[in-house]
Amino acid sequence: MKKILTSLLLVIAFSGSSQNIIPLVDFNFYFQSFQDGYFRQVEMQRIQEFKTGDNVCAYIDFRGNIMVYDGETKVNVANIETEYAVSDNLMVWKIAGTLNMWDAGKLQTLTYQVGDYRIMDSLIVYQDLRFNTVNAYYKGEIHELYQWTGDATFPDFVGENIIAFRGNGNFNKVFWHGEIFDLDVWHNPYVYSGGTDMIAFNDPMNGTFAIFENGRFYDVEMFHMESYRVGLGFVVYENLNGELMLYKDGEKTELTNFGANFWDVRDDVVLWEENTFMYTYCKGETLEVARYTPEDYKIKNGVIAYRNIMGGVNVFVNGKNHEITNQMESEYTIHGNSVLVELFNSSFILFQNGKQYTH
Repeated sequence: MKKILTSLLLVIAFSGSSQNIIPLVDFNFYFQSFQDGYFRQVEMQRIQEFKTGDNVCAYIDFRGNIMVYDGETKVNVANIETEYAVSDNLMVWKIAGTLNMWDAGKLQTLTYQVGDYRIMDSLIVYQDLRFNTVNAYYKGEIHELYQWTGDATFPDFVGENIIAFRGNGNFNKVFWHGEIFDLDVWHNPYVYSGGTDMIAFNDPMNGTFAIFENGRFYDVEMFHMESYRVGLGFVVYENLNGELMLYKDGEKTELTNFGANFWDVRDDVVLWEENTFMYTYCKGETLEVARYTPEDYKIKNGVIAYRNIMGGVNVFVNGKNHEITNQMESEYTIHGNSVLVELFNSSFILFQNGKQYTH
């Protein structure tokens, strides 16, 4: 049986991937980013704040300008403090009713009269109040999803690269890879879960548990499921017998038949608690992450970083645990496939490519 999860890579950078940005403000209030094996100073003056994704960082400099930094170039996109947001690859900012975006160095105005909007890794979805339309920006193009009449509406679900919405007449549809796929007409909203390339839902018309995958709709189970979550092209759900199941590419795999007290799915990782132990699924195997339930954890890009039993930070990668620090209450973040830990004295430990760097 084909298994679905790639190795849990903590620090291995994928060849050909974009330049990851790992920003920090050190104890001297210098704004820096770790790149190519060393900490590089981005600004000479103290900044006011920053927001970051894997491959783009936006910040307000000491003058109050909004800047965007892609690891190589800084661009001043607005000379006033205003509303802005970033995803791993995109940035948006709003001045009055105007919604603007940055994508790989390209600047563009999306609308001069925006309503609600949302930014994801590959998508920007927004209401254009001039024409009462909901549009999606995807890979350099703007797609009109639908035009509303009456009260303004927004899609029922927005994932990293996929959207589920209702057009006129409550016709449910899916936007994926620049195309719109018809689902069905139903008077109540569907309850979707989605991540990347897939959406899962209970089909009220047929009474089945169904998914959208690779441009088509499939039934996974013949009955509705109460709990389900979608990751990177797969779905995990609890079936009627309480078993935790994983589905991808037409195949189902049982993760546990003992009943998970808690479980989570993010990106390409499944994490669950069973009898107070934490487990994950990797390369067709169920692996033990910790013999306790962590106080908190973060999952991204195949990385599991979590609070260890001493109050410090551990990381699980390639079936093994790595202790980064036992210093209590250390803050930690995941950037690309690296983990950055901030200690109490504003010093930092970075775990990347099998090495630890301190700053």
